[in-house]
Amino acid sequence: MSDNGGPARIDTESAHSARIYDYIIGGKDYYPADQAAGDAMVREWPALPVHMRANRDFMHRAVRHLAEEAGIRQFLDIGTGIPTSPNLHEIAQAVAPESRVVYVDNDPLVLTLSRDLLAGTPEGRTSYIEADMLDPASILASPQVRDTLDLGRPVALTVIAIVHFVLDEDDAVRIVRRLLDPLPSGSYLAMSIGTAEFAPEEVGRVAREYAARGMPMRLRTHAEAEEFFEGLDLVDPGITQVHKWHPDGTETEPVRDEDIAMYGAVARKP
Repeated sequence: MSDNGGPARIDTESAHSARIYDYIIGGKDYYPADQAAGDAMVREWPALPVHMRANRDFMHRAVRHLAEEAGIRQFLDIGTGIPTSPNLHEIAQAVAPESRVVYVDNDPLVLTLSRDLLAGTPEGRTSYIEADMLDPASILASPQVRDTLDLGRPVALTVIAIVHFVLDEDDAVRIVRRLLDPLPSGSYLAMSIGTAEFAPEEVGRVAREYAARGMPMRLRTHAEAEEFFEGLDLVDPGITQVHKWHPDGTETEPVRDEDIAMYGAVARKP
């Protein structure tokens, strides 16, 4: 784990996307700036909490599918965010206690709270890297990846609700490919990808709120989402809104398509 992080490095005056997300889904690790931003965004689109919870539920189902159905025992999670139980390793290790997980995020608060991420099963292993996904080489070269994961065996690369913060000049598709390239055949890519195709006006207003706080967004069409999965074998039902990917019937009330602004998919590397 990086030893140069701590509370003194956390910018509490500026909103941060991971902490806004934590606030909106009912977490506790946020600051007044994050709360104010989240409240402003929900005023612009009251369905935002529904959308964010659906995205997190997709992550749970995708990881459970990868562990149960695909037999994956190694996970590299990019853009982890604030720890909210059940975390990815809890889902995977509930299926297979020997599962290994490397978490990656660039928010110092996540580093501060990473003790909650690292408390896995005795049989498995969890590690945390403070790093920026815009620099995939540093992630792949990190001792946490080398010591925790065996890149000779399949790995699931999970990139959940983060690429909409990667602008065109940084080439999100290239970044994801760079992370996927070293992983062997039989590895998987699981992603959720922000879109404005189902509620363009409402999502556009939320995007403007993010941009006003220094977090511009790049929302993608279905065709643009497909670019991330070129050359991979998509798991049925392919690229779909996150609430439609392998629903498990646990929803307490129906989710409307227009309340979801995220595509989700899982695909196998041949």
